Amino acid sequence: MMLEPSIDALQGKINSKYTLVTLSARRARQMQETKNYMIDNPNSHKYVGIALEEILSEKLTFTPGEE
Repeated sequence: MMLEPSIDALQGKINSKYTLVTLSARRARQMQETKNYMIDNPNSHKYVGIALEEILSEKLTFTPGEE
């Protein structure tokens, strides 16, 4: 089973795997509460997958020191 979007494509947007995990988990919890997505017609049915799609489409970004 392939992870979609791929980790290589995601690391082109955010270099740190740790940051990818924490950012996508935080965003997934937010989506679970609000049901609002930053992208139209996500491919994933799970919140973490949708968060990763948002990162890939550059709708969800991270600035170092933004914690």
